[in-house]
Amino acid sequence: MLDGIVDAVAKSSWAYALIVAVCAFDVVLPFLPSEATVIAAGVLASTGRLTLGFVIVAGAVGAFVGDNGSYLAGRYFGVPATRRLFRRRRARERLAWAERTLEEHGAALVLVSRFIPGGRTATTFTAGLVHFHWLRYVGYTALAGALWGAFAALVGYFGGRTFEQRPWLGLLLALGLAAVIGIGVEGGRRLLRRRAA
Repeated sequence: MLDGIVDAVAKSSWAYALIVAVCAFDVVLPFLPSEATVIAAGVLASTGRLTLGFVIVAGAVGAFVGDNGSYLAGRYFGVPATRRLFRRRRARERLAWAERTLEEHGAALVLVSRFIPGGRTATTFTAGLVHFHWLRYVGYTALAGALWGAFAALVGYFGGRTFEQRPWLGLLLALGLAAVIGIGVEGGRRLLRRRAA
């Protein structure tokens, strides 16, 4: 049954549009599984059900649209949205961290935060809130989206190729690898923050 659903989605002309949509709305709704979606699409590309290049482009376009939408929300609706979206203490801490770091390391932060699910929302929104130079921001988010889309799709693709007879095992391995990398980046960030304090 699950294979039938996967086949239906993979053969649908809407598969790539779905990838774009999930990746775009992930910045506003961080519970959407954008990494998992692109990795799963990469696994499907390894079996020939999707085209790898289109998966990478769809992930990159979705990431770019989402990051710039969050920037515009921060820029034009920043103050009221800050009260609503960043009510929790942890969210406020991420927002404060993103604001400080943007001032010091704008390009690096935009690139790295794309790989941190909660961090990208705070960073992209804060970039708009503090009126980070938009033309530079567009360039950074285009590069970040392309790197992120390629990374996630290729993790899924090579995981699927390695486990060609059992692509779901490759998907689980790819998701596990992405989780380990995400946890490692977040752990490194916290360690650096503690040393700086």
